[in-house]
Amino acid sequence: MLRRSLENRDAQTRQLQDAVTNVEKHFGELCQIFAAYVRKTARLRDKADLLVNEINVYASTETPKLKQGLKTFADEFAKLQDYRQAEVERLEAKVVEPLKAYGTIVKMKRDDLKATLTARNREAKQLTQLERTRQRNPSDRHVIAETELQRATMDAARTSRHLEETIDSFEKQKIKDIKTIFSEFITIEMLFHGKALEVYTAAYQNIQKIDEEEDLEVFRNSLYPPDYSSRLDIVRANSKSPLQRSLSAKCVSGTGQVSTCRLRKDQQIEDDEEDEDLDVTEEEN
Repeated sequence: MLRRSLENRDAQTRQLQDAVTNVEKHFGELCQIFAAYVRKTARLRDKADLLVNEINVYASTETPKLKQGLKTFADEFAKLQDYRQAEVERLEAKVVEPLKAYGTIVKMKRDDLKATLTARNREAKQLTQLERTRQRNPSDRHVIAETELQRATMDAARTSRHLEETIDSFEKQKIKDIKTIFSEFITIEMLFHGKALEVYTAAYQNIQKIDEEEDLEVFRNSLYPPDYSSRLDIVRANSKSPLQRSLSAKCVSGTGQVSTCRLRKDQQIEDDEEDEDLDVTEEEN
């Protein structure tokens, strides 16, 4: 009967060992993956900061409305990185650290299991000695073995109760911690993505407000300096022949000059007619 009880407690101990080992394995994996997730998020934040800087540099070279829209977008995107930084810090504190703490918790439970196993090994040894003594049947040694076995059994029972209480508390705390850790993870992510949606909405609206036509007009005007028309007139004037420039200077210089030009032209016609009359008179004579 004692042997059967001992075997049952051994099976229980192995089951508890398996439970602790299972937590040690999977909590360790979860801790590493969540930690990598946080590092990736932090690197994404760093890349986003570089993007904000580049957008600001580029915006300073653009037309007014596009410049304003890009700078506003950069400001909103920079604000988002502040929220991402808070996300990183919260994940580290609320998810990674509690999972990491299970390394110490598991170590403590293993120590409890070790103490239990030591007590049960002692009980098993005493039981074996008692059986051997009974086979030999010396009365004194039989009484001594019974006493030692009873002491070992009481010690093992006390250790088993402590182990059961410890493991029960461990299982209860494990379930509670899993619920808390994953609830914190979801809450942190929801808070970040909720803020991200607000920021992205504002950034999108600011980009859509960029006045394309106004910036295009500014760009077109930048191709032609303010004194472009006057310089064009000078070029056109310089492209005329010397005679055209002379006639233009005489005929287009003012009202009085235009009248003088016309008088000179009329006088030239009259002189030509007189010359023709003289030529006709000479032929008749």
